[in-house]
This record gives sequence, structure tokens and C-alpha cells, in this order.
Amino acid sequence: MHLLSTLLAFVAALGVLVVVHESGHYLAARWVGVKVLRFSVGFGKPLFTRRWGADATEWSVAAIPLGGYVKMLDEREAPVAAAELSRAFNRQTVWARMLIVVAGPVANLLLAVLLYWGLFLHGVPAIKPVLAEPVPASAAALAGLHQGDEITEIAGQQVQSWMDIDWILLRKLPTQSPLQIKVAGGGMHQLDASGAALGDGKVSVSAQLGLHVYEPALPAIIGQLIPDGVAQRSGLRVGDQIVAVNGEPVKVWSDLVQWVRNNPARLLKTDVKRDSKIVTINLMPELSHEQQQEIGKIGAGPQIDEALFKDMLTEVHYSFGRALQQAFSKTWETSAFSLVMMGRMITGEVSWHNLSGPLTIADYAGQSARSGGLAFVSFLALVSISLGVLNLLPIPLLDGGHLMYYIIEAVKGSPVPDRVMELGQRFGMAALLTLMVFAFYNDVIRLFGSQ
Repeated sequence: MHLLSTLLAFVAALGVLVVVHESGHYLAARWVGVKVLRFSVGFGKPLFTRRWGADATEWSVAAIPLGGYVKMLDEREAPVAAAELSRAFNRQTVWARMLIVVAGPVANLLLAVLLYWGLFLHGVPAIKPVLAEPVPASAAALAGLHQGDEITEIAGQQVQSWMDIDWILLRKLPTQSPLQIKVAGGGMHQLDASGAALGDGKVSVSAQLGLHVYEPALPAIIGQLIPDGVAQRSGLRVGDQIVAVNGEPVKVWSDLVQWVRNNPARLLKTDVKRDSKIVTINLMPELSHEQQQEIGKIGAGPQIDEALFKDMLTEVHYSFGRALQQAFSKTWETSAFSLVMMGRMITGEVSWHNLSGPLTIADYAGQSARSGGLAFVSFLALVSISLGVLNLLPIPLLDGGHLMYYIIEAVKGSPVPDRVMELGQRFGMAALLTLMVFAFYNDVIRLFGSQ
């Protein structure tokens, strides 16, 4: 069922993004008077085709849903009747061609603005930026932060939710340190962030600094069991309360987690309270790997009282005008941050393991869809920005590559030579294939293995 929902969510997300992107090209082409021959969602064999409009444009849905294209009248691809030469793409001014090319990525960015606007108007549920007790000797502990502190500002930037903390840290580091932290009640703290690194994406920047979200203590009661997992095979049942492990008392769920994680493939004598009786169950946590460490897992989850977490949630929303302003700001900042991260990958400051491909995107699409409409819309906005930014990169075959050629043409007064464009196409194809292979490799490692 999860596989089906993931697939449907991925196809739906990709379909929306492709239609919006290609609609940008289509509308710009029509606006400057270029004739559009075909509007295709997907590549390969058409599954559905219909001709519609004054120009009898062919509207098509093809078998491979990993993109799309708008085919325009162009003398470089086929002979054009004399009566329609003025409507050929290659006969347009360089400025008109630049507009058509850039309209696709811009459409994706405008879609993100629209989606964020709707989210901010509606209100987005989020986790309050309340701290757990900082890790001893960490930057947060040395700054004097403690459990229960609610962060309201970082480096002058307003913090409304936990997500804001990592977002601000990623933008401020590594260039700014120390960071001034303001907490509810007016307290100010200086956080030395010089020891944080953007790293390879396995450990968040906030966690590196000893900042962790506060979580109410959960009782050590089994709330869910993975079918045929270690816990279920050993005889644990939903509703069982773990009271001791190897003779040591277990008071909260985190105590049990530590016992399990720290003892992979070791026998744990577990005392369980069941129906007012104490029974003993032997558990041997399954050996697993996480961040190059060996840990134990038993396939069990806690019983969660939603009332405990109700006070930890907040809702971020704005007025009509303020929501639109925030939507533009969010889109701009995310776009700029994407470019910065790409630059840091090139310089080696950030690992290429952060690069994601279609499998990871599909997985996130499925997860966000199962989490609700707001989560899926937020995911769609983020991917739309990524698609817009990626297509503006000056790489031949992408919109940004064509834009680069037209800018050169506008400056020098004549088109880029065909031979140069041919070599550029080869380079662009090689670069994109390399990125695709690397991204797919990361997907496989991230989803099916460990590093």
C-alpha cells in the first residue's frame, strides 16, 4: 500500500511540476507569436493525443513521465512554409527567445510562491522551538542554554518553529559566529558555532551544536510492534510496560532505547509488567548500522499520549499581504540557498551525498502525501523551486544553457557558432548523465543501504 501511495504521489507531483514548467514556455511562446506544434507531458510513445486550438497544437501525454517538452515551429528542425516564417522560433529576436526559455523555470518559482502563500494564509502546523537539555560540553551547553528554553531569535532572525532553527543556522554558517540567541523571557546567549560543519548531511547543524528539540518523557509502554520483528518474535505485546533490563530499572521509553541501541546482538533480560504481573522476556536486539555505528533494534514503538505533545505544537500563519511577502521571501531564500549549497558541493565544503535523485524524491513524495495535504503542498513547493533553479544553471541542454547562448548572442551581436553549440550539447549531456548516476547511487545507498 505504501509503495502504491508513493508511486501515485510521485506521479502526481511530477505531473504538476512538468505541466507548470512547460506551460511557462508555451504561454511565453504564444505571447511573442511563436507557433507551438506540440505540448507533451512525458517522453516516448504517446498514450493520449488531442489537437486543439487555433494552431491545432498537439496535446500529448507520453509513456515516460520524467519530464516534458514544448515543440515550436523552427527552421532548424523542419522546413517552414513562407507564410509562417515570422512565427518560427529561430526567426524571433534574441530577447524573445530568452523570454521563452526563461519562462519555464520562472513558472516553477511562481508556483512555489503561490503554494507558500496558500500555506501561510491557511496556517502551517510546526514544532515549537523549545530545547531539550543540551548535550554536556556542547556549544549550546557552554552558551548557558537549558531544557525548556524557547528560542525566539537567532542572529536577529525571528524563530517561530523548530524548522526555522536549522534553516537560519544553515544560512548563517560557516561565515557567522558567534550567534546571538534570544529566548522567551528576554534572555540572551552567545552561541559559538565555529565547531559546526555543514558536513555530509547525516547530522543536522543544530545537533552538532547540542541543540535538540524537547520531547516529553514517554512511559516505557509498547505501543506498536513491527510484524515479525525481534520484539514480536520474543513475545512482547502491545500494552506491555518495560520495568527493568538486566536488573536495572527502566523509567521512561528513552531508557529502553539506550539499552537496545547500545547492545546489538547481546541478550537482554527484560522484566515486563503485563496484566499486573511481572514476566521476564529475553531480547536480543538485531544488529544494524547507523552513521557507521553498530546499533541494536527490536522493532517496537512507544505508546504515545497525544495530549503530551499538544503543547509542543504551534501554527505559523500570516495575514493576506504578509503571507504573500513571506511566500516571495521563502522562495527567494530557498532558491539562493540551493545555489549556495551547489557551490559548496563544487568546492568540497558539502558532501555530494546530499544530492538526491528520483527514488528519494519519490520516497519524500509518498511520505509527505501520507502526512496530509499541507505536508504534500510544502514538498511540492520545495521541489518546484529545485526544478526552477536547476533549469537555470548554465549547462547546455538545460534552459539555463540556452539562455547562456542567447546572452552571448546579445552581447556579441551574432549567434553562437553551430560547432560550439554541438560541443556544448555533448558536455551538457555528459554532465547531466554524471549527475543522474551519482544521484541515483545516493538514492540506492540512502534507501536500501548504509554508509
